[in-house]
Amino acid sequence: MNQRETPPRHQKDWGPFVLSTTSYLALLFLILPVFIIIPLSFSSQRYLEFPPKGFSLQWYVSFFSNYNWTTATWTSFKIAFSVTVLATVLGTLASFFFVRATFKGKNLIYTFMLSPMIIPVIVVAIAFYFFFAKLKLIGSVTGMILAHTVLAVPYVIVIVTATLQGFDINLERAAMNLGANRLRTFRKVTFPLVRTGILSGALFAFLTSFDEVIIAIFISGTTAYTLPKRMWETITMETDPTITAIATMLIVLTVGLLGAIEMFRRRASSRQAGAK
Repeated sequence: MNQRETPPRHQKDWGPFVLSTTSYLALLFLILPVFIIIPLSFSSQRYLEFPPKGFSLQWYVSFFSNYNWTTATWTSFKIAFSVTVLATVLGTLASFFFVRATFKGKNLIYTFMLSPMIIPVIVVAIAFYFFFAKLKLIGSVTGMILAHTVLAVPYVIVIVTATLQGFDINLERAAMNLGANRLRTFRKVTFPLVRTGILSGALFAFLTSFDEVIIAIFISGTTAYTLPKRMWETITMETDPTITAIATMLIVLTVGLLGAIEMFRRRASSRQAGAK
């Protein structure tokens, strides 16, 4: 009987090493700008120079004392919170519909709902511009909320749908057989089990709205300035080091939200492991 040949012990498989090294180098390349922006935000100089020769909080003070920056930031938060609520509600309802319903053409409708994730944002922005111009929503916070909601809903649908596909519907049936109505069943049984997916979708909806700039350039006008649009115009028209402080705060905000998503995921995993 022929035995299976095994490679000599002195021969080393370099595949995992090359893959891990390439991954770490790619990660380093992606996060390297962060290690430049953050020190620059604490620079004591009046212009951008790396490495900074001194450290100061002047650019953070400049941000909080500048009416244009603080107003744009408040507008972004106001729009993002509204979008988070709308996108989470609509996306969650749509996810239940796609998971529970069975009818011909469901996959086509599902693909259509996810199309804002696939179509280039510049195309969506142009479409919104011509559509909202007829409705006189250019330059309004309402128009920004509606446009950002269209972009954010697909993220909620994808995340919540993936969560619902692992949900055992027999738990709901058991609760209703014991006398609970549909609302009480959702609050006591369904929501606690899919809460992680809904919260994760809400956080992604918030980030999608808060970081969006292309649609803002087209439809925000001169009255609904968001922080990303103000940053974009500052970069293209002038060199204001205040933008490094803003970028640093946005990095901290993004990392914090992603950390919250990971915390929700781990809690859900530990809860499921404990239930087993």
